[in-house]
Amino acid sequence: MSSENCTELTVLLIEDRIAEVDYIREILSQVQNCHFSITHTDRLDKGLELLEQIHVDVLLLDLCLPDSTGYKTFQTAHNSFPAVPTILITNINDETLAVRAVREGAQDYLIKRKMDSELLSRAIRYAIERQNAEEALRISEERYALAVRGANDGIWDWDLDKGNAYYSERWHSILGFDEKLPATINSWTDRIHKDDKADFNRALEAHLAGNSSHFSHEYRILTKDHQYIWVLSRGIAVTDHDGHNMRMAGSITNISKRKEAEGQLVHDALHDHLTGLPNRNLMTDRLDHAILRIQGRGEHTIEFALLFLDLDRFKNVNDSLGHSVGDELLVLIANKLREIVRPGDTVARLGGDEFAILLTELNDLSMVTHVADRVLTECATPVVINTHEICTTVSIGIALGTKRYTSSHEVLRDADIAMYWAKSEGKACYEIFDREMHSRVVKLQRLELELRQAVDKHEFILHYQPIVSLSNNSMVGFEALVRWNHPVRGLVGPAEFISTAEETGLIVPLGWWTLREACHQAKEWQREFPSDPPLSISVNISGKLFNQPDMITCLRNVLTETDLPATSLRMEITESVLLDHADESLAKLDELRNLGVGLHVDDFGTGYSSLSYLQKFKYDTLKIDRSFVNQMDSDKGSGAIVQTIIALGKLLNMNIIAEGVENRTQLERLRELKCPQVQGFLFSRPVDSESASHILSTPDKFSGEYLM
Repeated sequence: MSSENCTELTVLLIEDRIAEVDYIREILSQVQNCHFSITHTDRLDKGLELLEQIHVDVLLLDLCLPDSTGYKTFQTAHNSFPAVPTILITNINDETLAVRAVREGAQDYLIKRKMDSELLSRAIRYAIERQNAEEALRISEERYALAVRGANDGIWDWDLDKGNAYYSERWHSILGFDEKLPATINSWTDRIHKDDKADFNRALEAHLAGNSSHFSHEYRILTKDHQYIWVLSRGIAVTDHDGHNMRMAGSITNISKRKEAEGQLVHDALHDHLTGLPNRNLMTDRLDHAILRIQGRGEHTIEFALLFLDLDRFKNVNDSLGHSVGDELLVLIANKLREIVRPGDTVARLGGDEFAILLTELNDLSMVTHVADRVLTECATPVVINTHEICTTVSIGIALGTKRYTSSHEVLRDADIAMYWAKSEGKACYEIFDREMHSRVVKLQRLELELRQAVDKHEFILHYQPIVSLSNNSMVGFEALVRWNHPVRGLVGPAEFISTAEETGLIVPLGWWTLREACHQAKEWQREFPSDPPLSISVNISGKLFNQPDMITCLRNVLTETDLPATSLRMEITESVLLDHADESLAKLDELRNLGVGLHVDDFGTGYSSLSYLQKFKYDTLKIDRSFVNQMDSDKGSGAIVQTIIALGKLLNMNIIAEGVENRTQLERLRELKCPQVQGFLFSRPVDSESASHILSTPDKFSGEYLM
C-alpha cells in the first residue's frame, strides 16, 4: 500500500520491552489522517511466522531480542523478506552500524529515545515509498536484463568526459573474448574495419551533434580470432542541463547471418540459379557501365562488344531426352563459355537457351571474331550426358559497342537482331549487327502484325497445282498451295510469309484453315468430277502443326466436317520434322496410316535422310526436290540422285513424285527412268479453284497437250 494520503497502514512491531511497545503505540495513535494497525510480537522467529501469514506494510524491528541480538537480527529478517520495508528501532546510537544497515537494505535507523509522533510516522511513510521505488527499479532492471538476454545484445556505456567505457559480458562474447578488454573507447573503435571507420565516425558525430535522434550503424569489427563480423550498434547520448554530452550508452548486435542472407539474396537476384552465371539483370548493369565508359571517346571507337548466343535446336533435346538432360547441357555450355573469356569479361545466361558474352577493353574487331570463332568451335564439340551423345551448335549475334549506344536495352536489341540473322543464314555462325538489319527487322515486325490481322480477316486463298501420273497419262490430284491476298500488295507468295508464320506460331491456325479449305474443295471436285480412284488432295503440313498433341483428333474432325474420305488426303511434310521427334512421329504415322491418310515426304534428298528411317516410318510417297530435276541434264550428280531415288522407291514399294518439271526434255528423261508421277510448270502453274475446275472439265485436252 502506498503511504501517500494513507488512511490505514499495517505495522508489525517486533519488540520485547512492553514499555517501549506501549510508547510506540501511543505516538502512532497521535498521527492524524492515518490509522496504524499494529501487530506485536517479542520474538524474531514468531515475527517471521507472522510475515508469512499476514500482509504487512512496514516492519519495526528491535535489534536486541530474546532469540536474536545484534546486527544479525536485521540480516535474518531482511534476507527472509527483502520486499518488506524495514525500520530498525534501537537504543544503540552507532553511526557506522546505521550506515551499514541502510546500505544493506534497511529503510531507516531510529534511536528510540529520540522518536516522536512526527518522526516515526514520516519514517514509516518514507520507508514504504522508498521500498516501492526500489521494488519498481528492481523489476525494471530485471525486465531490462531479460530483454537484453533475449535480444542477445552486448551492452556498452561510454563516459564521454572521462573517455572510459563499460562493455558487458555479452559484448565481449560477441567478439569472441572470454577475458575483459581495457575499459577504453579504443578497445571498440580500433577494431572497426578500416573501410567502415569513416562512415561509422560520421554517423556517431551526427548523433552527438544533435542531427539524429539516435545512433544506429552497421559495420564490420575484428574478433579475437582475427575474423571480421558484421554488427549493428545502436545508442543514445545523454546530456546535462546545459546540453553538454555526458555519456552515451547502447548495444551491439551480431548481424553476420543476416548480412550473409542479404548477400545471398542479392547474389540470387543477379545470378542464374542453374548455371551460376550472371543473369540478365547483372548483364544489363555491366552493359550500362560499359556504355558510360565509352562516352567522350571517338565516334567509331570499339570499346566493348556483346555476343548474343542462342543454342540451335535446343528444344529437340528437351523434348526427346527430357528437361534434366537439357539443364545439364546448359550447365556444360556455361562452363565452356567461362573457359573461353578473359577474367574481366562477363558471361551471362539471359534465360532459356540464351547466353551473352560482354567483351571489354578491346583493341580491334579481330579480338571479337576470335572469341566468336572459339565459341562456335567449342559448342559444336559433342558432349555425353547420361550415355547420350549430344551435338549442338550456337548462333551468335554481335553488337559492337560504339558511342551511338545510350542504353543496355539498345545493345541487347541489336545483338538479338544479329543473332536472328545468323539463325536465318543457316545457324552455327555469327553475324555482326549493322543498321540495315534493324530496318529489315522493323519490316518483319510489320509483316508479323499484318499476318496476324490476315489470319483474323481470312485474307488467304488456295491455289492448286496438278499432280500427273505418267503410267496412264492422267491427272490424279492437286497440291494445295496457300497464297495471301493482301489488301494493298495483292497476291503474295508463301516465300514472303511462311517463315514468319512459323516463327510466330501463326502457322498452326493457318495450317488448319488450309487443311479444312483444301479438303472441302477436294470433296466438291469429287462430286462434280467423279473418277476411279477419286481425285486426291495434297497439303503441306508444318512441323508445329504435326507435333500438336491433338493433331489426329483435329484431323478427324476436319475430315468429318468436309466429308472427304481419309484415303483422298495426302499430307506433305519434310523429313527433318519427323526425325526431330522420332518416337512421337512414329506413333502419329501409325494413327494416320490406320486412318487411311497418305504421307508424302517433301523435298526428299535435300537434307539428312536415313535409309533405316525410310523403312521404319513406311512413307507412302517420296517427292524429289525441284533442284535435282532442274539440273538433271546439266549436272550428272543431280541426274544420278534422281535415278537413285526412283530406284529406291521401287525397291521399297513407295510412290515417287518429281517436282519442278518445266520442259519436255525433263519429262522424257523422267519417263525413261520410269518415274511414276510428276508436277511442275510444264503442266500448270498453281491456279485458283475456278481454273483448276476448268482443267478437270477438259481432261482430254490436258492429257493431249502435255502428256502425249
